[in-house]
Amino acid sequence: MVLHFARQEYDTRIQRALASMDESGLDGLLMFRQESMYYLTGYDTMGFVMFQAMVLTGDGRMALLTRSPDLRQARYTSTLEDIRIWVDTDTADPYRELRDLADEMGLAGKRVGIELDACGLNASHWERLKPQLDDFCRLEDASDLVSRLRLVKSPAELAFMKNSAELGDAAHKAGRDTTAPGVFVGDVLAAMQGAVFSGDGDYPASHWVAGSGPSALLVRYHTGRHHLETRDQLMLEYASSYRHYHTAQMFTILTGDPDAEHLAMYDACREALAACEETIRPGATMGDVFDSHARVMEDHGFTDHRLNACGYSMGSTFPPNWMDWPMFFHGNPVEIGANMTFFLHMILANSDNDHGMALGRSVAVTQTGCEPLHRAPLNLVVR
Repeated sequence: MVLHFARQEYDTRIQRALASMDESGLDGLLMFRQESMYYLTGYDTMGFVMFQAMVLTGDGRMALLTRSPDLRQARYTSTLEDIRIWVDTDTADPYRELRDLADEMGLAGKRVGIELDACGLNASHWERLKPQLDDFCRLEDASDLVSRLRLVKSPAELAFMKNSAELGDAAHKAGRDTTAPGVFVGDVLAAMQGAVFSGDGDYPASHWVAGSGPSALLVRYHTGRHHLETRDQLMLEYASSYRHYHTAQMFTILTGDPDAEHLAMYDACREALAACEETIRPGATMGDVFDSHARVMEDHGFTDHRLNACGYSMGSTFPPNWMDWPMFFHGNPVEIGANMTFFLHMILANSDNDHGMALGRSVAVTQTGCEPLHRAPLNLVVR
């Protein structure tokens, strides 16, 4: 067994989950989010792309229903002891087997929470699972039960977040040092990802974003890369991962002489980032932080070129993305607390002239404010 945290850490997390279940009046919880399973037990797998579920009862019993390739995976990476296997056949019915497992664990007729908002429970699975549970128990959506617990990081988790940030800083340096006119963007990414792997980091939960020229205005991964022009813009958004704990950074590198708008955009992004970091403190809301970002962008005349969100929570996540709940947007009432970790991204995209600029980094909330997890410089890089 290889556990990334002390057994007591997992026991504490389970006790917190049980307390939350009790507060919600739940007798059991059906989990389909890989993040929840990893958080509570250490179970580390990509097997959630197939049907699997973990059951937790109000008295602390826990069982995993999965396929045979994940039997050893669960034994090697987790605290799980009760592991049930459903067999791949043309008549396999793991949905009925999950109901039978829940029945065996005493959940018939009980109030049971379920993670409906989960990549591991797609619409096809749900259509086949729901009839098995409709008359079996009283279901209640509990998609955010474990997610809310994961929002506040323990000291051990914060140490992992700092490890992740160090890997991100190494990638940041590799990206700066590699970028130059004529360089293939793929070589920049190779240097950056290599720095993460050399530091014992992991694959990220999503693709890194790297766009040049007009594609520098995109904030999603796309296929096809270019050689940088003599005068160009390279936008990089990436997350480094250490034991699945992610920290993200974002920056734009310019090649050649920058023009006035690029410089103005950078000034706005840096001021907005500082305003958001100043706003983040226990008791502030996610919406408060976004509004700080929006005010600065408006003051600089870039309201039409900013996005409608400026970041989100970071932690231990699995594919398809590293974004965690909740997000910074106007009016979001979720209250910020100590030991939460967030990624702040200041993004400007002017489609009228194909000018883009971005600046962002991850922070940890302290008792009185926040502190950057990264040490990479925020200065505008021009090559």
